[in-house]
Amino acid sequence: MKILVIGSGGREHAIVEAIARSPKAEKIYAAPGNAGIAALAECVAIKDTDVEALVAFAKREGIGLTVVGPEASLAVGVVDRFREEGFKIFGPTQAATEIESSKDFAKRLMKKYYVPTADYATFTDYEEAMAYVRKGTLPAVLKYDGLAAGKGVVIAETMEEAEAALKDMLLDTKYGEGRVVIEEFLTGEEFSLMCFVAGNKICPMPVAQDHKRAYDNDEGPNTGGMGAYTELPFVTAEDHAYAMEHIMQRVADALVEEGRPFTGVLYGGLMKTLTGIKVIEFNARFGDPETEVVLPRLKSDAVDLFMAVAEGQQPAAEWSEGATLGIVLASKGYPGSYDKGFAIRGTERVESKIYHMGTAMKNGELVTAGGRVMIVVAEAATLREAQTKAREDIAKIECDNLFHRTDIGAKAFR
Repeated sequence: MKILVIGSGGREHAIVEAIARSPKAEKIYAAPGNAGIAALAECVAIKDTDVEALVAFAKREGIGLTVVGPEASLAVGVVDRFREEGFKIFGPTQAATEIESSKDFAKRLMKKYYVPTADYATFTDYEEAMAYVRKGTLPAVLKYDGLAAGKGVVIAETMEEAEAALKDMLLDTKYGEGRVVIEEFLTGEEFSLMCFVAGNKICPMPVAQDHKRAYDNDEGPNTGGMGAYTELPFVTAEDHAYAMEHIMQRVADALVEEGRPFTGVLYGGLMKTLTGIKVIEFNARFGDPETEVVLPRLKSDAVDLFMAVAEGQQPAAEWSEGATLGIVLASKGYPGSYDKGFAIRGTERVESKIYHMGTAMKNGELVTAGGRVMIVVAEAATLREAQTKAREDIAKIECDNLFHRTDIGAKAFR
C-alpha cells in the first residue's frame, strides 16, 4: 500500500525507516520530510498542520495508511479529518491529544483516576501564580499549559527565575495565550515508557531515557532532547509492571471512560522517586529523540503494527536484544538563536544510523537547517559498546557549527 508519514524531524525519519523495512510499503511519502527522509520516501511540500492539503493529497494518491509524527498536527485535528474521509490513520484524535496539548487537562485526569503524579495548581493570573510560588518551596516546576515544542517547562531554583518564567508565560505570552501549571519538584531518575495504544489495548516499547538539558552533567537550558538510550538498569521488572498497570493502562482506560479513546502512541514521561514511580508528563505521540533509539529495535512489521492500532485491534510487537544509544548534533546556540547553512561532511564514513532532524540540501551539499540537526544512533550487544560506537562515529562528522553532549548514557553506569 501507499503510506504517508506526516512530519519532518528525526522521529519521522526513524518512522519512515521502520516502514521501509516492511514488504507491504509499496510507496512512502513524507509531508514535508527532510533531506535524510528523501533517501527513503518522496517528500511533498505540505506543512504538517495544513490538514486540508494533507487530506487532498491522501485522496489524490490513494493513501492506504497515514502515520502522524508531530504533536502540532494532532492538536489541529488531522486524525479527526482523515477519519471523516474514511482514511486509516495512526494517531489520536484532537480530544485524546489533550493529554499532551493541555497540562492542566492531564493533571485533572490523573487526579480523578488516581494516577501517581506531583501535586499541582493551575493559574492564568501572574500575581496569583507568584503568590503561590512564594508560599511554597523551591525549586518549583513551571509548565506552560499548551504545546511549546518541548521548551515550555522551567525548573525555577530562585524567586527571580520563577518571576522571569511566569512573566514569559503569562504576561508576555511567549508561547501564546494560556495557563501555567505549577508543580512540586520531584527528585529521581526520569525515563520514557511509550506504548502502542488502541483504546483499552496497550503494548509497551522498550524503555528509554532522554537527556533534556543542552550540556553535559544536565547543565544548561531545556531542549527538545540531546540524546537517548535504551536498556535502563535502574528500571526493574517490578517498576515496569507497576508503571504499566497503575499508569499506562489506567490512563488508557480513563480516556475511554471520558469518551475520548486513545489510538496511537501514548508516551509516559515517568520518574522513579523514593516514594514510587510518578508521572512527569504525557505526550500523545512518539517521543523525540526516544523514537530514534527505540524503533531500530523493532523486529515486527511496522506497517502491520501501525495498521492494527489504526483499526483498534490489539497491538503486538517483538523487539531485538541488546542496546541502542543516540547522540544529537545541534547547532551552536540551540535552544536559543542559531545560524543555518553550515556544510556537513563525513556522514558517509559513519557506520551507525543517522536520522536527520534539521538538514537541507543546498547546491548538492548537506547543510544545517535547524536547531537539532541530526542524531547518530549506535546498536550493540551492550550499552557501553553502543556508547563507544556512537562517540567514534560522531567524531567522523565535520561541521563548523555543531555541538553535542559527551555523557549520553552515563547515568546507566553509576
